[in-house]
Amino acid sequence: MDSNSQNRVLIVDDEPFNLEILSEHLADAGYETVTAEDGEAAWEILQHDEQGFATILLDRMMPRMDGMQVLAKLKQHPDFQHIPVIMQTAVGAAENVREGLAAGAYYYLIKPFQREMLLAIVAAAVGFHKDRQQLEDQIAMHADSYRLLINGEFHFRTLDEARQLTLMLSRACPEPQRVAMGLSELLINAIEHGNLAISYAEKSKLLQAGRWQDEVETRLENPQYAARKAKVKFIADEDAIQLHISDEGAGFD
Repeated sequence: MDSNSQNRVLIVDDEPFNLEILSEHLADAGYETVTAEDGEAAWEILQHDEQGFATILLDRMMPRMDGMQVLAKLKQHPDFQHIPVIMQTAVGAAENVREGLAAGAYYYLIKPFQREMLLAIVAAAVGFHKDRQQLEDQIAMHADSYRLLINGEFHFRTLDEARQLTLMLSRACPEPQRVAMGLSELLINAIEHGNLAISYAEKSKLLQAGRWQDEVETRLENPQYAARKAKVKFIADEDAIQLHISDEGAGFD
């Protein structure tokens, strides 16, 4: 994806007023926006756009092609599957949120939402996109020596250590770019949701307030969590590569 995509947002909504308001909020915050009035128009834009997008703000309920259909097509397309998608809907039922997140949405915004929440979530999604690009660039720059790794156990405690392990272990896999993002999320989850006991609801509020990173660093220094470490075991043989990740948290349902 072109580096020019880092500040571009595609907004998809069948209500012209919503498109105007969302575009205005994001433009005021320094983003370049492109709008589409429904899913089919969005898909046409994506197929012909040469710069790419850092995130997609996608309405769920639309004519012709709704948000869930667009999300499914995005996740099946190799050029678009890693773009973080923020779903927005006026339907706040828990099953709708679960369905969108299970289908691969990065986040779910329930209408009406405040400007500050919108900007905080878009900033988090754009940051996630930027981190993915940097990770892919770093992987591409290094040699294949890590593919000599057969097995090993690694202990980690911080987000930086999780990122370093992601780079190393993904390089030991046949398709490192494909492995890296999923592995990164799992290792980070072991720290934030596992060892540091930050719930999904808490993370949502922290992202909204722009305090997620600060809270992670604060809890890493808290005696209650400071000694906790997560582990990842790497096992490679002729048929498969296995990665086993564990943490010292309480777990969840």
